[in-house]
Amino acid sequence: MSIINPSDRSAWRDTFIYASDDRDTELGGLYVTEGMTNANLYSMVEIFCIISDAFDLQDDREQLVERDEGSLRAGNYYIVTNGTIEVTNEVPLVRTISLQSGTRVASFRTAVRERDRRCIITGRPAVIAGVGFWTVFQATHIFPLAYERDWNDSGFSHWFTVPPASESDGYINSVQNGVFLAAVMHSLFDSYQISINPNDNHKIVCFTPLASSYGIAGRQLDQLFLDDPLRPPDPLFRWHFRQAVLVNMKGAGEPCFETDFPPGSDMMGEIMSGPKAGERMEFELFGRLNAMGARA
Repeated sequence: MSIINPSDRSAWRDTFIYASDDRDTELGGLYVTEGMTNANLYSMVEIFCIISDAFDLQDDREQLVERDEGSLRAGNYYIVTNGTIEVTNEVPLVRTISLQSGTRVASFRTAVRERDRRCIITGRPAVIAGVGFWTVFQATHIFPLAYERDWNDSGFSHWFTVPPASESDGYINSVQNGVFLAAVMHSLFDSYQISINPNDNHKIVCFTPLASSYGIAGRQLDQLFLDDPLRPPDPLFRWHFRQAVLVNMKGAGEPCFETDFPPGSDMMGEIMSGPKAGERMEFELFGRLNAMGARA
């Protein structure tokens, strides 16, 4: 029996967003997890909706939802405004789990390992790293290496104070573009099932039931990590969080990609027959080229 990935992220939603004057057209939605607040919902709506005037949110009983730290409840929410509402046309960057290896990422991996020495999401330490054993932990790019051209065009390097080990590696391989994660957290981070909200005390936000099942939703990053001058700058966390909101909440959400390709399987064929095939092929190709130094 073949297992088909869902074509979007609406399958597990328990919360839905509408305009108050059009309760039949879903603008977006999410799965509510531990730590999400009413104020968080307001700020996330502002990411995927363009609203031309001040707005409030109401629940199914037409009661005002305060922009406060009250726990967000699953259900229907309605945008009330005198202005216009439209869903943004901003498109998030296609991304799958990235495990690039190559000359340009070796020093990045070493620097991220030495700075963190534990998964920054779960807090679990790499207890036998002292003998060079880093299994089940991975150095992870926050901004994907595959999109180095976008990185350069957007001038993201100006956020950084720490250059890469070699100028030829590019600032995208600075330790400040990396976090150290347990392998499963890496997969969840790259697929935008988890993110970090720097505007809410660096809270870990889970967007799927799977991510929430690990008991990390609503936690805050360790202060020791936040005090490290080599840590990623907040604008980079903010970029990843914005991507996560667009991927998970805008419209029906973005596709979920197959990443488990057993030996002998037709990886290329499966990618080409799946959603956003062209964008995903570019991601896979440019990620490998940029890791090896043959920059796209």
